[in-house]
Amino acid sequence: MLEKIKQLVNTLNDARKAYYQESYEIMSDFEYDKLYDELETLEKETGILLSNSPTQEVGYVVLSQLEKVKHDKKMLSLDKTKEISKIEDFLDTKEGLLSFKMDGLTIVLTYKDGSLVSAVTRGNGEIGEDITHNCMVFKNIPLKIPFKDELILRGEALISFKDFENINENLDIEEKYKNPRNLCSGTVRQLNNEVTKDRNVSFLAFSLVKCNKDFKLKSQQLQFLTSLGFEIVDYALVNKNNVEKTILDFEHKVESNKFATDGLVVTFNDIAYSNSLGETSKFPKDSLAFKWADDLAITTLLDVEWNTSRTGLINPVAIFEPVELEGTTVNRASLHNISIIKNLKLGIGDTIKVYKANMIIPQVAENDTKSDTLEIPKNCNACGGIAETIQIRDGLALKCTNPNCIAKTINGIVHYVSRNAMNIEDFSKATIEKFIDNKFISNYTDIYNIQNFKDDIINMQGFGEKSYNNLINAIEKSKNTNLANFIYSLGIDHIGLSNAKLLCKHFNYDFNKIKTANEEELIAIDGFGDIMAKSLVTYFSNNENLALVNKVYPLLHFNDNLQPMENNNSAIQNKTFVITGDLQTFKNRKELQEKIENLGGKVTGSVSSKTDYLINNDKNSTSSKNKKAKELNIPIITEEDFIKMLEA
Repeated sequence: MLEKIKQLVNTLNDARKAYYQESYEIMSDFEYDKLYDELETLEKETGILLSNSPTQEVGYVVLSQLEKVKHDKKMLSLDKTKEISKIEDFLDTKEGLLSFKMDGLTIVLTYKDGSLVSAVTRGNGEIGEDITHNCMVFKNIPLKIPFKDELILRGEALISFKDFENINENLDIEEKYKNPRNLCSGTVRQLNNEVTKDRNVSFLAFSLVKCNKDFKLKSQQLQFLTSLGFEIVDYALVNKNNVEKTILDFEHKVESNKFATDGLVVTFNDIAYSNSLGETSKFPKDSLAFKWADDLAITTLLDVEWNTSRTGLINPVAIFEPVELEGTTVNRASLHNISIIKNLKLGIGDTIKVYKANMIIPQVAENDTKSDTLEIPKNCNACGGIAETIQIRDGLALKCTNPNCIAKTINGIVHYVSRNAMNIEDFSKATIEKFIDNKFISNYTDIYNIQNFKDDIINMQGFGEKSYNNLINAIEKSKNTNLANFIYSLGIDHIGLSNAKLLCKHFNYDFNKIKTANEEELIAIDGFGDIMAKSLVTYFSNNENLALVNKVYPLLHFNDNLQPMENNNSAIQNKTFVITGDLQTFKNRKELQEKIENLGGKVTGSVSSKTDYLINNDKNSTSSKNKKAKELNIPIITEEDFIKMLEA
């Protein structure tokens, strides 16, 4: 029994570390919950409780470079159930507040004098990470509110399914996230909020922690937060007689939700009664999480399809006997990578259980047979090139080693013409495949010469003169673009659209400087790391890549609004600033940031050893940035001090 407990603790802790610290998953939620319940049962049966058991810990241990912040009030996790009868027993004669349990990243916001001064992740429940710089660019968080006393609230940072798909589409396959929750976790904890800004993070408030107003009900608190400009979780008031019907109503809403949910939360509406109940070492006694019983279907694995992407990664997809799940027929589910295949011990003909994660995304939950006989391909199915196993974000994956792989060529051109790249409309993947087969194009530069094959294209099946003209017009229209979109369209490993924008901004939209930059120069860009820098230098060091780029570049017209550099100020040039607090002379932080950058300096979101100055009109503030600056002996200056630097 002890060995089994140790094994479960280690397995679950590995999964927690991957999910909380590194923003990826090594097992499904279904599998995690099943192993967690098994561990909890064994602990109760044996009376053995290991010190590192996940049943006794909350959240994650903070390991990133973000500043660590201790919560004033410990944040506990919730006890859970899948039985409606337990919710009814929990409520008894009391009124409850039932709401969606949002599947994102929990954060705590603090407002003082009507302004947002702090945003901290939940962390391990006692210590979180300061992400204030990122929250400042969330799409719907009020930076100022019409309430001047201290206000502390909790809520969930979220990325919608639609934005998740758009963002993931723009990431290299090695960087793709498995679901919106993982993407949000990685986004909210970025060191550079330029990346966060482009990812449309939303915030839904779910509880008020501190406020000097007198409320009797939690529903009144939520209404108050709404009046201040916050979006709140969808909720309903319930009692034991109507909770089953209300849970069913919430279930019907899941498919149309724009954000992921992983169940419901019920809490007592009466604040005084809630406070009187206290808490255990891990759970508050006034709230309970409800998770829908997964709609599992048993089926047979018929095949695993291997699809090669533009980066050469070969992605496995499970093909199984069609089954009904959550009202729809499904017969396919992504297996993501080799690690998941090995973990499930898959083999063709195995009896598997499938479900919809968050009641939406088909997943393989379990493998009853566990034959472990599935052969990992040794060659790319698209070109026959050698396939090698590599390490990526989510574990082990398969990659085609052939640089001339036809799948890479096709998907590379598909990427080039995509919406966030060159945005060439009416140029579908099917059309690209036909053009390659007919030798009209062999790389993205050939797109601009397809008029040489006008007659052949017009006579193609399913095409015609109108389709040809539409495509030509779309190609001409696409020649007016932005430099960041062009750089992104090249499909450089690890350079997404956000990173391309950082590049352009840093080098003042000078493409020649970007092409010739060395790794040291690139690493100096806030938000750039070794891997991105090396990838960019490697790409532009390749003569074939340069030949293609130089062939297309003169054909394009860039619409970027270049910011003219002012005469560099020696006091500002190459200095790193952080801006915090209210401004008096400059209209907003953006105006001050542009002033600094145009004088040769740069602005980052958080204080670190690389920071030269913290600009804060309240030098005596007890904010986390001020504390950090004092710890590191970094000068704290006011706007007036900054202006004097300009005049010196």
